[in-house]
Amino acid sequence: MTQDASHQPYGTPEVPRVAVRGEARLEVDPEIARIGITVNARGTDRRTALEDLTRRNNTVLDLIKSYGDPVEKLETGALSITPELTRHGRAERVRAYHGRVHITAELSDFTTLGELTTRLADLELTQVDGPWWALRPTSPAHGQARRQAVLEAVQRAREYAEALGARLAALVELADLGAENAAPFAAEPGAGMRTMAFSAAEDAGGPPPLDLEPQRQTVYAQVNARFTMTPPQL
Repeated sequence: MTQDASHQPYGTPEVPRVAVRGEARLEVDPEIARIGITVNARGTDRRTALEDLTRRNNTVLDLIKSYGDPVEKLETGALSITPELTRHGRAERVRAYHGRVHITAELSDFTTLGELTTRLADLELTQVDGPWWALRPTSPAHGQARRQAVLEAVQRAREYAEALGARLAALVELADLGAENAAPFAAEPGAGMRTMAFSAAEDAGGPPPLDLEPQRQTVYAQVNARFTMTPPQL
């Protein structure tokens, strides 16, 4: 029994196949930015450290929420109260308590981002890290990159066929290799993000808003494509 050429893995002399890879790489402006805020407190007893941490945490949250719609997401992460023991002596004596809470904010307005970052860094015992620039998972840039990758695959296959005096006949397979590799918020440093840290002093004045220049994002797409073509003119 004979098997149809379209179902055979490598084609036949009558219905040869061509396999290509299509790639696309776009540089686009970011859509969102995240910043990390760490609120610290230190006291000689646990209650004092916890009260100071609660007060400063509420101040940070109220400030971020006051910006309204530009703040798309606000999340509280880890909270810790850690005792610091004295370095000398055998007794387990607590020298101080250190409190810390981590907050993450996501913004879509980068003018607001610069102002908010400055105001947060000006709060007492507050550290700001970021911003991390990114695209939304639903960004049109991902689809645009995929379409370009497919078009490149078709063009490449057509050029191979024409070099043999043939033409493309049909698409047999199109395989997505992980179209978008744009840097999300867990990417490696330097891949689509800019990081800076600000620590606030309690007696600092009110500095002007930071001018933060958004870092363009790279969107990748790759596809494997297999086509059948007419018999070549060798």
